[in-house]
Amino acid sequence: MANEKQFKLKTLFVAARGVQEYRATIPTFVKPDDVILELGCEWGTTTEILAQHSGEVIGTDISPECIQRAQQLRPHLHFEVLDAFDVRAALGFGKPFNKVYMDLSGFSGYRALLDVIALTNMYATIFSLQVIVVKSGALKHFASHCTAWRE
Repeated sequence: MANEKQFKLKTLFVAARGVQEYRATIPTFVKPDDVILELGCEWGTTTEILAQHSGEVIGTDISPECIQRAQQLRPHLHFEVLDAFDVRAALGFGKPFNKVYMDLSGFSGYRALLDVIALTNMYATIFSLQVIVVKSGALKHFASHCTAWRE
């Protein structure tokens, strides 16, 4: 049985296809007092753009090699190794994240859409986020074919 609070999230989910759309959302959704968690930052290019618009950002990636490269290229920014599915580790950063940027373009296969939906719901529930921007062609395609039923 579903928990009533499970479906009362106030988080806005924004699906973007490709890096151009993903980054184009930043001026619209990111404000100077925001504390942002970026999942899947790779070498930190988008993290740097987010940092220019927000109060604080932590760029994360599952790959230690990517994080090492990001730290070399952008030593003035905060990067951490993180498996996006390890929400407990994200909580361990001790930051009041109010927005999350997820570059999940590496997710592929038949479960990709389910993984993206699970992650967005998990982060929205745990952090009470205002906005989650997701770079996922699978999610954007799915969402463009959905309509919420209302009587």
